[in-house]
Amino acid sequence: MEEIRRIVGEFSPGLAADDLVLLPEHFIFTDDPGVYDEFIAEAASTAGCAVVGGSHHRRMKGAKINYGAVVSPANKKLAEYSKLRPYFNEQKHVTPGDFTGEFTINKKNVLVLVCADFWYADIILRAARTPDLILVPALSVSRKPSPGYSRSLWKHLAVSRAYEFGVFVGISDWSDGSLLPKYRTSGAAGFADPTSPDPEKFFTPVPSGGALVTDLNFGAIDDFREDRRMRGFFWK
Repeated sequence: MEEIRRIVGEFSPGLAADDLVLLPEHFIFTDDPGVYDEFIAEAASTAGCAVVGGSHHRRMKGAKINYGAVVSPANKKLAEYSKLRPYFNEQKHVTPGDFTGEFTINKKNVLVLVCADFWYADIILRAARTPDLILVPALSVSRKPSPGYSRSLWKHLAVSRAYEFGVFVGISDWSDGSLLPKYRTSGAAGFADPTSPDPEKFFTPVPSGGALVTDLNFGAIDDFREDRRMRGFFWK
């Protein structure tokens, strides 16, 4: 939590009201909804823009799910979301959720998918509105001796999703070498932009400073989609 406070505080002077801050999955490991809600509200107030609050485990309607919320600087919930397909050992602790996060900001549609849900195209296809931006709070874990394997998979998936669906993709993740006791994390965070003419810029990883600030050119996305549609590739 202190690291998130540091990063948000460092970047908040350059943020505008229609910006978004994306936090990683499980930035806290408490099931206390009060702790989660208060921290997300604090982060949004500091940032001066909406915060997509990663996730934590929360009991709702008699079941424990992997839950997150999008909160405005005025502490208004813009959306709630859950993890539909818990991954690996998480299946022992939570039940699958039944709602993804969809909201609109500045007339652009945003879809939030928690970590492993991003790997299932059918979940994206269920969206009520065609997303312009997909945001993924993640906690990438790996059984490999180094993070390169998982990083490469996440990078290529993000670029593929961005190109296939004509969207920007933002991923927030725990850094490589985190102090989690059980799992090796991979630092898969980054941003995928299918509109770049330079293939080396299709995916930009988050730098070592802990955050990546990206300007989203939705006009370029519209042009990209129109070109895809003209050639018979675009899905909606």
